[in-house]
Amino acid sequence: MNRTLPVLLALALVLACAQLAPAQQDMKTLAPAAYGNKLTRPPAQFNHDQHNEKAKLADCVVCHHGGKDGKIDRSASTEGTPCADCHALKVQGKGTALTRAYHKQCIGCHQAKGKGPVACGQCHKR
Repeated sequence: MNRTLPVLLALALVLACAQLAPAQQDMKTLAPAAYGNKLTRPPAQFNHDQHNEKAKLADCVVCHHGGKDGKIDRSASTEGTPCADCHALKVQGKGTALTRAYHKQCIGCHQAKGKGPVACGQCHKR
């Protein structure tokens, strides 16, 4: 069997993917590893920097809050810590489940400000 053809096909695939790489860097999604492959909808589309610029958010603690005993602590920032480190998929005792935390944080702010997506398909685009 000719081994040149598979090598050439593999090389073509690598080059094709390399062309797509810069565009993929621009795309951001919220799809924590905590969900594994158990997402019921596509990951939420979210460009962190673009969002904060448009929303005029400079203080990270607005979204990246701390917490204690099931209460939000806006004096403690968790910037750089994945949400799933504090919010489990299923809550044991006090606290907020991961999906609820995302929805409450994002949709709650959008509703309070009267701006931004609030319907499922506006963030979870198919």
